[in-house]
Amino acid sequence: MTQRLTGAALDKVQANKSAGGQNKIEAGGSVAHASFNGLRVLSLESRRAKEVEKLIRTYGGEPTVVPAMREVGLESNQHVLDFAAKLLEGKYDLAIFMTGVGVRTMLEIVQTKYDREEFLAALRKIKIVARGAKPNSALRELKIMADVTAEEPSTWHELLEAIDTAYGPSLAEMHVVVQEYGASNPELLAELSTRSRELTKVPVYQWALPEDLQPLRDCILGLLNGIFDVTLFMTAVQVIHLFRIAEQMGKKEELREALRKTVVLSIGPTTSEELTHYEIEPDFEPSRPKMGFLVNEAAQYANRLLEKKRNGEIEAVAVGPSSEDATPQKTSRVRRVAPSTPTMAGFRDGLAEREGLAEIDFLHEIGSRMAAADPLHLVLDRIVAFITEVIPCDSCFLYVLEGENLVLRASKNPHADLVDHIDVPVGQGITGWVAKHRQAVAIASEASNDPRFKAFKNIPEDHFEAMLCTPILCAGRVVGVINLQHRMSYRHTAEQVRLLSTLGFLVGAEIERARLESENVQLAGKLETRKVVDRAKSIVQRDLSLSEEEAYQRMQRESRQRHKSMREIADAILLAEDLRRTRSTS
Repeated sequence: MTQRLTGAALDKVQANKSAGGQNKIEAGGSVAHASFNGLRVLSLESRRAKEVEKLIRTYGGEPTVVPAMREVGLESNQHVLDFAAKLLEGKYDLAIFMTGVGVRTMLEIVQTKYDREEFLAALRKIKIVARGAKPNSALRELKIMADVTAEEPSTWHELLEAIDTAYGPSLAEMHVVVQEYGASNPELLAELSTRSRELTKVPVYQWALPEDLQPLRDCILGLLNGIFDVTLFMTAVQVIHLFRIAEQMGKKEELREALRKTVVLSIGPTTSEELTHYEIEPDFEPSRPKMGFLVNEAAQYANRLLEKKRNGEIEAVAVGPSSEDATPQKTSRVRRVAPSTPTMAGFRDGLAEREGLAEIDFLHEIGSRMAAADPLHLVLDRIVAFITEVIPCDSCFLYVLEGENLVLRASKNPHADLVDHIDVPVGQGITGWVAKHRQAVAIASEASNDPRFKAFKNIPEDHFEAMLCTPILCAGRVVGVINLQHRMSYRHTAEQVRLLSTLGFLVGAEIERARLESENVQLAGKLETRKVVDRAKSIVQRDLSLSEEEAYQRMQRESRQRHKSMREIADAILLAEDLRRTRSTS
């Protein structure tokens, strides 16, 4: 159970400590003495590695600081430059800045093409929202005052609440832009897109693994050998990267067990959610989501927590946020959805759980969406909507096999207008290859360089880095292909590949049923049209004394000249005949 350590109840824990728990006087008053008492503390901090090492040592710990991540620029800065151009044209009403680093990086990019002061002046004309103190501070340095600042712990929940409080229904008329950091936050983007008139996201940088991975590998081996007592996590990306390297080493399960034997501390809710995703329950979060608070409070309580763990006491030392009698609240588990980057910055990808959805619920949901026996396009649209809910992607194309071609029958971004107008021959391109070989293809980066890739002239050129493509099967044969695409590099997990393949199995029969039903409806319509045309043709033959072929050609000529279908011409002839008979009878 993960809790905030605040209030008087913490003093109860501190009171149980030994002589190291005496008070000392510092400038500004008396505070609880904080000391690791020689505990070996591991931190995965990168940007402020020297500071955290000094803090740990100041509080009596033996620090080991191993950077687990690095910030890298995007391959293209076009998103930022496009944002600057539209901002200068007055296209935006509200800008949301997520990080201080993002603010500074964005300005550096903009200055390469546009005048710095003109850009800043344009920013001052629109509403500004800051996700916490760091972006707010960076904005103030530029003499830009944020209209709204999210309260701590400054997760997307607090950010959205602050925006709703400030703007309410008026947000529906605003063009909103979001400066992203490291990875997209699909939940925030989804909520904002439903509230605003138009939403634009501007990625500025992304997270990557360190260039030298050996220190991380040594760190994992150190955890497995029990040489660390306390582990500090200051961002969710540190958790992701640590477990990624452990998985490469074949030590993922051992790492999980090793961490459970140390005191694991999380900077805040997002990081705690990521740890929970890997089945690690943080022992506590600091009273404020700041590095100084985390190290200080870790020094105060780590000894007692470690003692409890070594004695087999599995309950975390925790208190409520407001009083010592407060009921502990378990950290909420939220879906992790990716964006379009290889690291997901603390948002669950929704494969195993979707807010607690178990496997049986997963099957029930996809089944219920298809059980209505709707027409083909509606069935396919529901399948696309479901897929994009459980696997993050920038676009999703669903092709149905018709003859020797795969025809695009449903899509989610971009080019929805191309549905029913795009076809890919079986065997050509990655999509065609998947249909021919009935095998899934996952490409993490540079998809256009894959030897199976082929650019089709009738498909607008989109630049996708990553792709996941699986066949849709029914009765042992291919009936379609699902194609997920990402604008940035993205390494699909084995679970994601299996999930999409499973969806292909599940929906194959339904697609085939809906397709056959649509074909039957079309065939019935063609038969009915033929009957109507034959009846009308007989009337033309009789009235104009023409042969059958001449009567049919006459109807065809009328169809072309009047820009009407043969059915419409035939219906008009039959209507005229009915009116004539009615007049004759009367």
